[in-house]
Amino acid sequence: MDEPVLLTGAGGRVGQAILNGIGGEYDWRLLDREPLPRAKVPDGVTDADLYVADITDERAVREAMADVNAVVHLAGDPRKTAPWDSVLRNNIDGTQVVMRAAVDAGVDRFVFASSNHAVGGYETDDRTPDLYRTDDDYRLDGTELPRPGNLYGVSKATGEALGRLYHDKHGLSVVCVRIGNLTKDHPPREYERGQAMWLSHRDCAHLFDRCLQAEYGYEIVYGISNNDRRYYSIERAREALGYDPADNSADYTFDGEPKDVVDVDDGDDDATPAEPNFPSNPDTRGA
Repeated sequence: MDEPVLLTGAGGRVGQAILNGIGGEYDWRLLDREPLPRAKVPDGVTDADLYVADITDERAVREAMADVNAVVHLAGDPRKTAPWDSVLRNNIDGTQVVMRAAVDAGVDRFVFASSNHAVGGYETDDRTPDLYRTDDDYRLDGTELPRPGNLYGVSKATGEALGRLYHDKHGLSVVCVRIGNLTKDHPPREYERGQAMWLSHRDCAHLFDRCLQAEYGYEIVYGISNNDRRYYSIERAREALGYDPADNSADYTFDGEPKDVVDVDDGDDDATPAEPNFPSNPDTRGA
């Protein structure tokens, strides 16, 4: 892809995982509300390709969008406890501004960072904690209706609906990635839900690379690694995008240590507890 890719929210956790993994593969334009320190900017991205703007600033967004071929839209309020006025402005109005500008600029594809919280309501009391365990075959695959667990989830479900609208009315290729629990180097420690929806940094970068390379119309996929204990299906991401994740939370102990460096003969039965601790409220530890 020779034409620029606009990445909004470039300084955040997901943006940095993407740039650290595939920063040298694309001609990036980076937009964030705050100036990005050089340590967060890939080599080859010049000051002219750095935009400091709010995504609700339509004029600034349109300026950054000029001659862009693809958009990876991450910007927004990431707090699961964000109040309505914030998710309305930053996550809903802001996404509408960016999508509308993309359509008007003739952008080919739009990658929207949705969230597991768009379907957090499926994690009911009668399903958890079995839902997070390998012997449970319940799966969400992206065809289910949104069932948000909080206002943040509502905003992400709304972004998915906006993507559907702009695909159907304007032919914009849109993929919505319901991102799981992104952590670097190891799965979330001692957190069963987080290990079920773990997304490693290298799998994150690979997934978004496939979103920029594959051909699709409108898709909703789950952004998690190839975890044994997953309750999100990654089959659609494999089929539609060619996603081939490398990591699996089952390769780590419940404490987050790689199993290949754990002495399995030391008689320590606590390395991987049969009944791990989990929060009574699935969002207590966050995702």
